[in-house]
Parts: sequence; structure tokens; C-alpha cells
Amino acid sequence: MPKSSAPNIDLKKALLETYAVNERINQYLLENLDDAAWNADPPGGKGRTIAAVVAHMHNVRHMWLVAAAKDKPMPEKIDRASVTRKEAMQALAESAKACSRLLAESLELPQGQVKGFKPDVVGMIGYLISHDAHHRGQIAALARQVGHPLPKAATFGMWEWGSRYKEISRE
Repeated sequence: MPKSSAPNIDLKKALLETYAVNERINQYLLENLDDAAWNADPPGGKGRTIAAVVAHMHNVRHMWLVAAAKDKPMPEKIDRASVTRKEAMQALAESAKACSRLLAESLELPQGQVKGFKPDVVGMIGYLISHDAHHRGQIAALARQVGHPLPKAATFGMWEWGSRYKEISRE
């Protein structure tokens, strides 16, 4: 019977880099958003503005940090009604950094546990990325609906994982 060999990959590093690329995609989306779309009223005046969606993304991270890492430094929540795009991008970067620290610490634990989150750190990474991706889709749709669609290159650029990976590798 042939010997099986273990994968030659550093899974901890790969998971943290995957989360970092996810955040880079968030930043890339916001870098390419037309200023006029930021606080534009959603269609029919119902629902969140793009500013409110981005604030929600950050504030959900904050909620998980409070639950799982309240003894660690963390960014403040942001106000969806008054946050600027620049402030929101900075807040997202800070909450991503704090989440990354939490994820890295949890990846070092024997069972990969995250306080208050089940089943484990890998599940939390999946949750965080899924949450962001859901809201990126909302942001892209809202931008189009309010008459300020993302440039076509940016729409495709959010899917250029290798390009976004190269960008985080230079940071």
C-alpha cells in the first residue's frame, strides 16, 4: 500500500491570509465606490444606505470581539448615520486586524476554540468571510440601484483573488 503524505501547506498561515484577502477585497470595493453612492437613499427609501451597511459590517465584528476577546484592544463601534467612507474604511481595517489577532490566537489552541462561537475558529473564519461577502453583494447592488454602479473593472477585480493576495503580501 502506498504511503500517504501530509499536505505541504501551513494551514494556520493560509487561513489567516485568506481572511486578510477578504478584508483587502472589502477595501478594494470601497476604494472603487463613487462618493455619491455612500449616503444615497436606498430605492424606495427603505433599507440601509451603503454607509449603514459598512458600519454594520464593522459593528458585527466589534460584537464578536467583545464576546470573544473583551480583554484585548479593539476598535470602537461606528455610527452608521455619520461615518464617512474614509472613517469606515479605517474602522474596517482596524476590526479586521483585531479579528485576525483573535483568529491567530484561537488557531494556536488545541481545539481551536473561540469563546462564544461554535464550532471552532475555522467556522468563525467561514462566518466572518460569508458575512462580509453577503454585504459586499448588497453594496454593489445598492450602488447600481442608486445610479452609481461600480466600474466594471472593480466588479471583476473583487474576484481576482490572486491580485488581492499580492496586494496583502506587499502590506
